[in-house]
Amino acid sequence: MTLERDYVLGTHDDEIARLGVQHRVWRPKMLGAWRRAGFGAGMTIADIGCGPGYAALDLAEIVGPSGRVIAVERSRRFLDTLESEARPPGVANIDTHERDLDADGMPAVTVDGAWCRWVAAFLTHPRDLIVGIHRIVRPGGAVVFHEYLDYAAWRLLPRSIEFEEFVRVVIDTWRATGGEPDIGLNLPAWLSAEGFDVLEARPIVDVITPADAAWQWPASFFEVGLRRLVDIGAFTAERAAAVAAAFKAHESRADARMLLPVVGEVIARQKPNA
Repeated sequence: MTLERDYVLGTHDDEIARLGVQHRVWRPKMLGAWRRAGFGAGMTIADIGCGPGYAALDLAEIVGPSGRVIAVERSRRFLDTLESEARPPGVANIDTHERDLDADGMPAVTVDGAWCRWVAAFLTHPRDLIVGIHRIVRPGGAVVFHEYLDYAAWRLLPRSIEFEEFVRVVIDTWRATGGEPDIGLNLPAWLSAEGFDVLEARPIVDVITPADAAWQWPASFFEVGLRRLVDIGAFTAERAAAVAAAFKAHESRADARMLLPVVGEVIARQKPNA
């Protein structure tokens, strides 16, 4: 199964490195959500859309040798990274499943909980993802989602027309592949309809400066994403150079700030009789 070409930013080495940066920035929020959801030792937890496996490795440590991590991902390139490069020696409690969630659905497993970050937004049939998660999570099991609520909120302060053009093109390209950036707006209702009790649904929104460690996450997305948009013909090289120059000029300002895209964090628990 080789479905690498239609990933928004590809699956090449630069993107794997960028995903590592993204994971490190978001790791504290992720761990906090897992703690509130009750993920712990001895559990079997699904990492749905695991990418190169950064979160799967954290889950493997949390569930310990008596637990399992079910890592589900459609990119063979990402799974190869998890299986051969990212997984430290001695970590044997991760099972990988190469699955296209739109075409193949979930593997035939039963789990105590599930983690899903920025996956539903890229699916052609995201509602079916919730149905599939309901099928594999045992009664009483918890699920945790991070998905965008308002991607277009991503802006520079002071305002940059060039940067807003970049965000607009990202959104248009995203939707052209069948995804929906703001899919988080639908998650609570979908989960409730499928037999989950929604325990928490809250926005995560930050304004940061270039001095903040978190700046490296959107900055790396901007760099890799801009190259990707040129590669697929969504930007000319000349226009991309102008947009990159505007971003660089913004970073050098003493008053530079960035409003990040609004992310929705949802924690839900499958009803005992669901």
